[in-house]
Amino acid sequence: MEAKLEGKRVPQASLGNKLEHKKKKRYKQPWILHFMVLPAAIMVFIFSYIPMSGILMAFQNYKPALGFFDSEWVGLKHFRYMWENDYFLQITWNTLFFACSKIVMNLIIPFVFALLLNEVRKMALKRTIQTLVYLPHFLSWVTLSGILIDILAQTGIVNQFLVSVFGIKPIFFLGDGNWFRFTVIASDVWKEFGFNTIIFLAALSGINPSLYEAAEVDGAGRWKQTIYITIPALIPIGIVIATLALGNVLNANFDQIFNLYSPLIYQQADIIDTFVYREGLLSGQFSFATAVNLFKSVISLILIVISYRLAYRFAGYRIF
Repeated sequence: MEAKLEGKRVPQASLGNKLEHKKKKRYKQPWILHFMVLPAAIMVFIFSYIPMSGILMAFQNYKPALGFFDSEWVGLKHFRYMWENDYFLQITWNTLFFACSKIVMNLIIPFVFALLLNEVRKMALKRTIQTLVYLPHFLSWVTLSGILIDILAQTGIVNQFLVSVFGIKPIFFLGDGNWFRFTVIASDVWKEFGFNTIIFLAALSGINPSLYEAAEVDGAGRWKQTIYITIPALIPIGIVIATLALGNVLNANFDQIFNLYSPLIYQQADIIDTFVYREGLLSGQFSFATAVNLFKSVISLILIVISYRLAYRFAGYRIF
């Protein structure tokens, strides 16, 4: 059989060889880019893949003095104990509650805020607001936790304001379980919603202005333009953000919880990561802590795969 290539008739086998040669050549050309990635790949291998050998501890009664090879092999003992432990079910619920609440609020609030900010006509004011809401994203939770502990204390500025203006009793924001949950979610949204707002604003900038012009000619006001043009244009990127966040549903932000919680509210505030930290590093239960964290990692991996599949199916988003 023959095929036509650049105006000439060539055998099919010859065409396949030329295409394969071009493909190999294309992969060989950016060698300098692969070389630039090499240091990062080495770091990932050293700090992410080599430590994975530690998952053996989940199936052993690990003793540091004995090491991996001489520690007693106990199979699934720690996993059975994990599921029989009522407190593990409690911290799993806490983790899901915090993570899901943050995902939902960090999707809805930036979505609405981006729509409102898009209606601001003065560019200087728009950029100033955008910068101010984005700044908290760059602050660490160590810094923000210190600020929150000071202003939310019973003698802090927030309680002083509530007492003086509304005459109510001081609220124990970080010592009461229900108020702590509200504080964690609200502070996380305040810190992070500016980042997602920028993503939505970038999506808004990609909308064809002729759509608004056509709608205006047809007599549509700003509200109808928002309903029928702006919001449908934002839905795909919203789907991408939501589905990619699904992979982090068991990550409730260790840094935030660890710096804000206390033994008074472990029942309502403890999450998987903080529980692993206390059991593994403070109590020396290395094997049990490894089993809990391995369970979390496996579930997270499954959710990440599902989220990428969903993002590709509903929004056409893919990395590979």
